[in-house]
Amino acid sequence: MKNNEIQRLIQFLSKLPGLGPRSGRRLALHLLKKREQVFLPLIQSMQDAEAKIVTCTICHNLDASDPCNVCQDTRRDPTLLCVVEDVSDLWAIERANIFKGYYHILGGVLSAIDGVGPQQLAINSLLERLVKSEIKEVVLALSATVDGQTTIHYLTDQLKDFPVIMTALAHGVPIGGELDYLDEGTLFTAFQARRGIL
Repeated sequence: MKNNEIQRLIQFLSKLPGLGPRSGRRLALHLLKKREQVFLPLIQSMQDAEAKIVTCTICHNLDASDPCNVCQDTRRDPTLLCVVEDVSDLWAIERANIFKGYYHILGGVLSAIDGVGPQQLAINSLLERLVKSEIKEVVLALSATVDGQTTIHYLTDQLKDFPVIMTALAHGVPIGGELDYLDEGTLFTAFQARRGIL
């Protein structure tokens, strides 16, 4: 029987996305066997990340600086704003190297089942950005799920009085698909064929 420290490590690792109890056990064993090469550097990296990573007050990205590196990049097109659900979606779009504007991370999507309403999302800060900026197009790059589409309809209603073009990702993003799991080619096609909402 495992001692409490090992069992606790396995339990924490098992809670990580994509891992279960079996993967947690294998990962814990690997870390304990490779203390110097893997475990200790991982601990140091996690401590550094916990101490230095902050949430950007403009777009809600995670970075070591505030504003984040994306918001500080003056080479980007200030007239384009891409609204995404989560930081992982921003990272997916950046990996594909297909969007040259700025981002706004909502922090989720509307979901009655999960109790997520407009107040739980970064919608007010999005509206504030639109008032204070030169944005001309808002790309609503949300997942093609029921909750994602509900959020797009809600945002369309909220943004209708702003002098902006609203677009959504085109086909290429499968129904029920989440942006973080899409390949760069699919994202590229979706961005190239984006369409107006109204």
